[in-house]
Amino acid sequence: MLNVQNISFSYTKNKTVINNFNFTLNEGEHLCVMGESGCGKSTLLKVIYGLLDLKKGTIFWKKNQVLGPKEHLVPGMEFFKYVAQDFDLMPYTSVSENIKKHLSRFYPTESEKRTQELLEVIEMTAFEKTKVKNLSGGQKQRVAIARALAKEPELLLLDEPFGQIDNFKKNTLRRHLFAYLKEKNIACIVATHDKNDALSFADKLLIIRNNKIIVNDAPKEIYNNPKEKYVAALFDDVNEITIDGKTHLLYPHQIKVVKNSDKKAIVLNSYFKGSYWLIEAAFQNTTIYFNSDNPLNDKKEIALSF
Repeated sequence: MLNVQNISFSYTKNKTVINNFNFTLNEGEHLCVMGESGCGKSTLLKVIYGLLDLKKGTIFWKKNQVLGPKEHLVPGMEFFKYVAQDFDLMPYTSVSENIKKHLSRFYPTESEKRTQELLEVIEMTAFEKTKVKNLSGGQKQRVAIARALAKEPELLLLDEPFGQIDNFKKNTLRRHLFAYLKEKNIACIVATHDKNDALSFADKLLIIRNNKIIVNDAPKEIYNNPKEKYVAALFDDVNEITIDGKTHLLYPHQIKVVKNSDKKAIVLNSYFKGSYWLIEAAFQNTTIYFNSDNPLNDKKEIALSF
């Protein structure tokens, strides 16, 4: 459905932000875009939505070419919706009125039903009459998502969609939102720093480094077989350990404390993580991290298996 072909974009002549990107996305699929700050995630969403003019390349949704502001008086494709980090809500009107902004006034019953449905998705039914200016940043973020879904776009573009939402709300909202998108067969592209967006809900994961796509694959495949430390570090602490001339990338849960081993380490610190302890230790002139059910005494020598 979405076909991104050899696209490049620059804000200035000397700074290429998107460099020769190629990928596709099918109807109803969810794609996560990850990478360090400044790598081009947000710019990619703006280009796909049609807010920026490409330096080269083409973008098609089905048979429709996505064109930028040079070709459209009002930038943005009508069958897409884009939720930016600044939300762009109407502050002096209520939550429900913001959601209804793009719904037909000629069908008030259907409009109200749709609004109530989306209020449930974002878990804000109790705030439907509250003016947006009185909401928290996280609540505004949820309203922006609901408003974008009002007319059921074919593709939803989300830029750090849960960044301002408290953890206890974030987990349930994420489950409700992505389940709703699958139910309605709405394709979605999420630019995020949060591994949970990718590992739990994405069909595809695209990783950017230095303004280039370095990995494009299923999240499970990328997580289990990271090609480099940069990729693995997007998901967790990562240990880069060289044994017999071969470098291994290991997550903390892949290193175990055992009774006997030729791999010895000295405990430096223990950090409480709730359901486990993260242990910092010195191993072969480098610092490594691994998980433990209990804290370990500093300076204690331990044997490891990995």
